[in-house]
Amino acid sequence: MMKIRLFCAAGMSTSILVDKMKIAAKEKNIEVDIEAFPESQLAKCLENVDVALLGPQVGYKLPKVKVICQAKGIPVEVIPMVDYGMMNGAKVLEFALKLSAK
Repeated sequence: MMKIRLFCAAGMSTSILVDKMKIAAKEKNIEVDIEAFPESQLAKCLENVDVALLGPQVGYKLPKVKVICQAKGIPVEVIPMVDYGMMNGAKVLEFALKLSAK
């Protein structure tokens, strides 16, 4: 099972995206554990995580977050603005899967 964590400003709008990602994963028969958290909790929420994604609103923190995630061997990137804005769960799931394969 793949463990994906999304981090944003407060974890509110991202929880909608998480639900859509779970639906997309179910349709593709992919087992995932996806949750959203405020970016401020990132360091506490990386246990056994396969991929970390940042919401565009906290994308400016990517350099700092990369240091934390790279030390744990976790790929991290900012969710593309268009996919986040459209709440396109399938595209963001695909983005996370490609990121984990690198």
